[in-house]
This record gives sequence, structure tokens and C-alpha cells, in this order.
Amino acid sequence: MSGRSQFSVVIIATYNVNSVKARAHAVVDWLRERSPDVVVLQETKCTDDVFPKTIFEDCGYCVEVHGQKSYNGVAILSKITLEDVRCGLPGDDEDDQARWIEATVVNKRALRICGLYLPNGNPAPGPKFDYKIKWMQRAYARAKILLADEMPTIMAGDYNVIPQNEDCKNPEQWVGDALTRAETRAAFRRIINLGFTDAFRLNNSEAGHYSFWDYQAGAWNKDNGIRIDHLLLSSQATDRFRDSGIDKFMRGRERPSDHVPVWIELNL
Repeated sequence: MSGRSQFSVVIIATYNVNSVKARAHAVVDWLRERSPDVVVLQETKCTDDVFPKTIFEDCGYCVEVHGQKSYNGVAILSKITLEDVRCGLPGDDEDDQARWIEATVVNKRALRICGLYLPNGNPAPGPKFDYKIKWMQRAYARAKILLADEMPTIMAGDYNVIPQNEDCKNPEQWVGDALTRAETRAAFRRIINLGFTDAFRLNNSEAGHYSFWDYQAGAWNKDNGIRIDHLLLSSQATDRFRDSGIDKFMRGRERPSDHVPVWIELNL
């Protein structure tokens, strides 16, 4: 029998960059430090033709983009071959917001990865909140289809959902907000209950871990953060879980995004 492992360790991350053109060099610095194999980006805020692909390709990544001028925008950076790339969340042909991209990562084993930027939904109640809930219903429907394929699957991105009060420094500040409303949390749990696992909570059960600090009111200096960037793993992906973390240090750097990268390690 060969002593060679049938798996290799891969790092998969999600990162809301809050304008990829403004943050490209900071992202490159992080890529060199963390060396993730696959990254899903959100809030790239540019159309496909002006996305700074070259700077990431020079770091060894292939780049798939689903962009939108000034708003939204998602992308996948991967050192591993990507197949069957799809852009846009099914279920509403009139929805032109660039919030969803998915592809199959082909390593020793295949993995389906979905990068998403879920609507914020404020002010709530109102049309923006209605759109958020309907979008989550569409994500639920897509998740059911993906799980039926029985391929290891990750749905990763900025969910704009604070799952529990333990996921924010000051819960009282978020009462009634679209990120914590009962309808939002119920829609998030409905996706989880299909058979997904919140990867970060597999090895970090305590409160006090955040992935976002607002630019306003000294939130970073007060560590007044929230955890809204999540990687949800199907049971097949959970079986391959090794580790997870949040690169909080990125928020303290010059001209940072208000989000920081969240990453996991898998045997793939």
C-alpha cells in the first residue's frame, strides 16, 4: 500500500473586500501571508471588464467574476482548477444584482463552492427587507438542489446575518435590525437545518469572535463587532474539516475593509 495520503489540505476563505480596486494590494498582501487555495470575494463594486484580474493572476490564482458597477459584485480566486462556473442565484429572472457565484473545485476530490453576498435588508420592515427574505428563500432552494448531488459543498460569504446574540458585542444595539430580526434568523436556520454546519463554530464555541467592525463610532477600537461572514458546510464537507479562523489583524491595517477574512482548512 502506498504511504501517500489520498487527501491534501486546502484553505478556503471568504472576504468582503468593500471595493476590490481600492483594496487590491491589501488583498494581495493577505493572499501571500495566508496562502489560501480558494477565496470568494464580496462587494467587489466593479464590472467584470475593470476587475483587477492581473494582480491576482500574478499571485497564481485563476479568477472568475460576477460584477456590478459601484455595488455588490462577487468573485472566486482559485489556485485549483475550477469547472462549471455559474453566476447569479436562480429563482428570479428579473434580479440583476450580482450577489452569487458558484463553481466546482477539482482537486483530488471535487468540491462545490458558492460565493454569496446576501442583501443587508435595512430598513426593516420595508421593500429591502422583503427582498432579503425572498433572496434567502431562493438560496434555500438552491441549497436543496446542491445537497441532492451529494458532492461536498460550501456556501460561503457575507450573509448579513448575526445568527445569535453571542455573535455581536452589544446585542441591544441590533434589536429590530434586519441582521437580527426573527424572520432573518429563521431563514438562516432553515438553510442550516437542511444539513449544513457553521464551520467556524466547529472549533470556536465561545462568544467574542467577529468578522465586521463598522467604520463609525470607534467600533474597531472598542471591539464592537459582529460575526456575519460564514462558511456553511454540507455533511460531506464537514467530514473533511480540519480547522477554521478569522484573520482579525486585517482590520487594523491601513485603509482596511470593514470586514476581515474568515477561513477554513479541509482535507480535499
